[in-house]
Amino acid sequence: MNTGNISDIAIIGAGASGLMAASFASECGATVTVFEKNTSEKKLEADKYFDNAYLGKKLLITGKGRCNLTNDCSNEDFLKNVPANPKFLYSALGCFDTASVMKFFEDNGCPVKVERGDRVFPVSDKSRDVLDALKRSITRENCTFINSEVTSVEKSDGVFLVKCRSGKQYGFRRVIICTGGLSYPVTGSTGDGYEFARSFGHTITPTRGSLVPIELDGSLHSEMQGLSLKNVVLTLFDKKNKKVFSELGEMLFTHFGISGPLVLSCSAHMRKDISEYRAEIDLKPALDEETLDKRLVSDFTKYQNRDIKNAMTDLLPQKMIAPFVEVCSLPSDIKPNSLKKEQRRVILNTLKHFPLELKSLRPVTEAVITSGGIPVKEINPSTMESKICEGLYFAGEIIDVDAYTGGFNLQIAFSTAKLAAVSCVQSLD
Repeated sequence: MNTGNISDIAIIGAGASGLMAASFASECGATVTVFEKNTSEKKLEADKYFDNAYLGKKLLITGKGRCNLTNDCSNEDFLKNVPANPKFLYSALGCFDTASVMKFFEDNGCPVKVERGDRVFPVSDKSRDVLDALKRSITRENCTFINSEVTSVEKSDGVFLVKCRSGKQYGFRRVIICTGGLSYPVTGSTGDGYEFARSFGHTITPTRGSLVPIELDGSLHSEMQGLSLKNVVLTLFDKKNKKVFSELGEMLFTHFGISGPLVLSCSAHMRKDISEYRAEIDLKPALDEETLDKRLVSDFTKYQNRDIKNAMTDLLPQKMIAPFVEVCSLPSDIKPNSLKKEQRRVILNTLKHFPLELKSLRPVTEAVITSGGIPVKEINPSTMESKICEGLYFAGEIIDVDAYTGGFNLQIAFSTAKLAAVSCVQSLD
């Protein structure tokens, strides 16, 4: 099939990493073609330059539509928040660190602000402004967008052949795969890039969800469905009873188990089978045990003639009291003045160590990001080029590198994208 003229670089995927790669590759003067399979439902929203492609679909929903685009921290602190293969990112962060990313968006018309935990957001609190800044940064004279699904990528006689669902085929000197992982498949992350990589001889580290809700055993969580807990501490222990994660924040009980910011962060630390862990909630982290015991004595004196389930209204949300009493193995109609010291001790201990019966992580399709992907040992960390196929590059979530919440994962996408793009252009000389 005729491929026509051979262009410099094909970028497959127009998400966070794909658009950033397009920005720097086009700025460096290379002829760039970006392929995006998602189609915009509002054709007037995407001008003809973008060929009606739905750009940055996943980017638009990150951070509940606010887009936590990076974290205002040092490279050293950044890498502490990357549990999977952090050393691989040394060159990428050196090429495009968090301060540089903040400046990039500021320079492209998206002012940013720093919030709790050094999380960086657009001043407008609108992810659309982040996407618009990326679109503005792309040099339009030498970058073309094609709204079509790529079905295969091959290499023949030194030329990469990119074939689309439409039947058209295009030729390129270099290819950067920025297709994302498997999380949120409705945004286009359906694992296409893994198959492209396999076709060139790459292996795939098994994928799973990271930053994902957790399913619980039993039925107590369903009784608390919809209950949001604030200012509690969620702690995760491994099989040796060592703390793997412990953080203050918010969480939510759902029909299947637990979700919310604390839970998503906790899930990123679960690198082994879930049976290797146990978790608990400190419902009163501001009170030490001695102070909390005095509080119990005071409340139980105040409500001494009530049933226990009605004597804890000042201590717990109403929706949690019945399940809590059940966990304590107390009769629901026992009166506080009938409690033995040992029973009060059980209540105290449960307030500080409310147990959660972990069952499983929710599917990767519900995860914020995908853990796993192209093994870092198969990619040159100094260039993002494949060690297996010359001229093939990777950027973003497709690589087996993932981090905790706080803007770290988007920073990884941006850093690997710039390094891939710059290296790609330099290799054309």
